[in-house]
Amino acid sequence: MNLIDKIEQKNLNDNVKKFPVFKSGDTVAVSVRIKEGSKSLIQVFQGTVIATKEANSLNGHFRVRKISSGMGVERVFPYHCPNVTAVKLVEKGKTRRAKHYYLRDRSGKSARIAVDYDTKK
Repeated sequence: MNLIDKIEQKNLNDNVKKFPVFKSGDTVAVSVRIKEGSKSLIQVFQGTVIATKEANSLNGHFRVRKISSGMGVERVFPYHCPNVTAVKLVEKGKTRRAKHYYLRDRSGKSARIAVDYDTKK
């Protein structure tokens, strides 16, 4: 094991092992720790996963998009970020694409992804 591997092992987040298996198109609720001054609170960001990258790597992240007050909001969450405390799978999406960037241009019913009732959560 070289020095880079040792540093990567030190920076891994143990919460990643508890995350459910999800893919692009699924709806997830991400619990994020927010620090305001000396206080910290947990805030839930629920939306559709539009992209994932390198799930098993230290560089890996996933991008979640939701509509809030008529505006689209996207956040990028690194898998091994210590502020990401939990990820809950809300519903599985039935998709055939790896990236869902086309949702940025759509609104209303055309921005929905069909629910996959065939697979278990």
